[in-house]
Amino acid sequence: MKGTAPPAKRRRGPRLAVLALVFCSLLVPIAFLFNRFPAGESSRAPACAPSPRTPRTLDLGNAGGCVDRIGTDLFRGTTFLIGSIVFCYAVYVTDERPQQEIDLPSFERIGVESGGSVNEAKPESGSVTGGNAEAQDQETLEKISSSSTNLEQRIDSASGASTNKPKVLPPPLIEKPKPEVKPVRVPVQPTKDIDRVRLRPPRVQNADEVEKAKACQIEFGSYCLWSIEHKEVMKDAVVKRLKDQLFVARSYYPSIAKLKGKEALTRELKQNIQDHERVLSESIVDADLPSFIKKKIEKMDQSIARAKSCTVDCNNVDRKLRQILHMTEDEAHFHMKQSAYLYNLGVHTMPKSHHCLNMRLTVEYFKSAPLDSDDSAVRKFTIPDHKHYVILSRNVLAASVVINSTVSSAEDTENVVFHVLTDAQNFYAMKHWFARNSYRESAVDVINYERVILENLPEFGAQQLYLPEEFRVLISSLEQPTEKSRMEYLSVFSHSHFFIPEIFKDLKKVIVLDDDVVIQRDLSFLWNLDMGDKVNGAVRFCGLRLGQLRNLLGRAAYDPKSCAWMSGVNVIDLDKWREYNITENYVQLLRKFGNSGDEASLRAAALPISLLSFQHLLYPLDEKLTLSGLGYDYAIREGSIQSSASLHYNGNMKPWLELGIPDYKKYWKRFLARDERFMDECNVSP
Repeated sequence: MKGTAPPAKRRRGPRLAVLALVFCSLLVPIAFLFNRFPAGESSRAPACAPSPRTPRTLDLGNAGGCVDRIGTDLFRGTTFLIGSIVFCYAVYVTDERPQQEIDLPSFERIGVESGGSVNEAKPESGSVTGGNAEAQDQETLEKISSSSTNLEQRIDSASGASTNKPKVLPPPLIEKPKPEVKPVRVPVQPTKDIDRVRLRPPRVQNADEVEKAKACQIEFGSYCLWSIEHKEVMKDAVVKRLKDQLFVARSYYPSIAKLKGKEALTRELKQNIQDHERVLSESIVDADLPSFIKKKIEKMDQSIARAKSCTVDCNNVDRKLRQILHMTEDEAHFHMKQSAYLYNLGVHTMPKSHHCLNMRLTVEYFKSAPLDSDDSAVRKFTIPDHKHYVILSRNVLAASVVINSTVSSAEDTENVVFHVLTDAQNFYAMKHWFARNSYRESAVDVINYERVILENLPEFGAQQLYLPEEFRVLISSLEQPTEKSRMEYLSVFSHSHFFIPEIFKDLKKVIVLDDDVVIQRDLSFLWNLDMGDKVNGAVRFCGLRLGQLRNLLGRAAYDPKSCAWMSGVNVIDLDKWREYNITENYVQLLRKFGNSGDEASLRAAALPISLLSFQHLLYPLDEKLTLSGLGYDYAIREGSIQSSASLHYNGNMKPWLELGIPDYKKYWKRFLARDERFMDECNVSP
């Protein structure tokens, strides 16, 4: 019998190696978690890259408001900072509304800067949103961040490596605000018994209605204001009763159908439900209902009473009622969204009659012989001592109303010159219109903006004509949550405005007018203003301050208490503009804020660029110079309108549109050209 071979000795080496690998696999993630072996970004500058999409809402910090612009994707971002780790959360929702209002980002307490680092936004003094909770959160974040920093220092010192100390970037310098300049008074004769206070809608009494108002205005904008004013009282009490009966019958029908011995009641309920559905499909108000509807209602009441007398599971009925409620709410929201879409389509689409007018003028320009131009008027275009007004517009009628109202309100128009900057599509229509019509002794110069930029300034990429940008600002007070949110439209310069000094190199001073402005007083006093070292004379809008836009402005140096300003009527000192190199500063800011490449981001960048470009270079004009809000506010008193030097129809409801506010249209129509053949042929009647 052969002896068995002794068992082979097990080697301990592979087992130890496996255990070592397992041990290392557990230690390596922990080491990376504590940033022992950093890769890429430094732990002292954690990064959370923002989405390249155009965001929608911007948290206005302590004011509790938001800036909104329709037309791009919805972005909501929240960043949490824990030591060296940054967690980012983002939700994208498609927004298919037209591009009239630009969307801006919404962040909370911690804002992501354009450079990739995280900037902690400290609350300002007098904050209404800070409170004890925010102070505790701030203290907690500082403790966590400091403990993480100490841990990193201990690990770095233990390694013994001779590494250079990380450079600590100095905080951005904020220029000290210069002494405030008092606004110039408008020489307007006071009117007796005129109250300039706007009549705001009645205040909401509970928080639920406040939230509903906010949600409606944020999602649908000025459509909410328009729908409230145009809400019709429908006589549909019987129709509503039919709908209520239908909902109750539908909720009981599934439970009754499962009961044994209730086949007759089931058939009766089903027949009544079908009859109600057939009637409601053909009726909207009580007048549309058939004459035998009372019998249908009584029959349904009897069926519902019999169904309620049966023993059914209440949970099933409750579940069915909730389903019907949710379906009804979704249907109502769908119809509201559809109505808002049609509203936005109406306010952003050129009326058919206006399109006809442009086409007729363009065809007539090429078909007819060129009208003789006045040589004396052409010589006025480059005389610096004359009064030069600049208007950016694509609308023939709007530009003509601005010019006609200005010369009608002026005492002397001999040295008045208007420069109308338009695009290539409307250039010939504008050219022919202003050649056919004269405005007292003033001269009108129509310029093809796109051609001038292409020929003289090819290095600039913004060759398209951009009109003044309007931003919808929702302002709410957290100190008084029962007060209704206030909606304002903030209009600022577009990208095209920053090339005005390059286009008019021979001029020293101009007044820039928006094409939705009506002038009611003589503006000659504006030419005698001594603005000192200021560049832009504008009406301030202190309902919005730069400190409330800190998440939007990033690390740029700015005075947080500085007010925003409005376009409409702006006095521009071109010599000071060139001295301060504002156009060059604009190009640098454009690379920072508008480098995404898409048009929505480019137009959204107009707000921070305009506010930062003229910081400390703004000369405040009297608020009586321009009354704004005639394009969205239904509650402006007539006395305030008559006493203002100019009216600004900023907002969606322009006076030349059918959706314009009827009470304010008469001030615009007063300066509209009459007895114009092309207007009659195209049926132009705003």
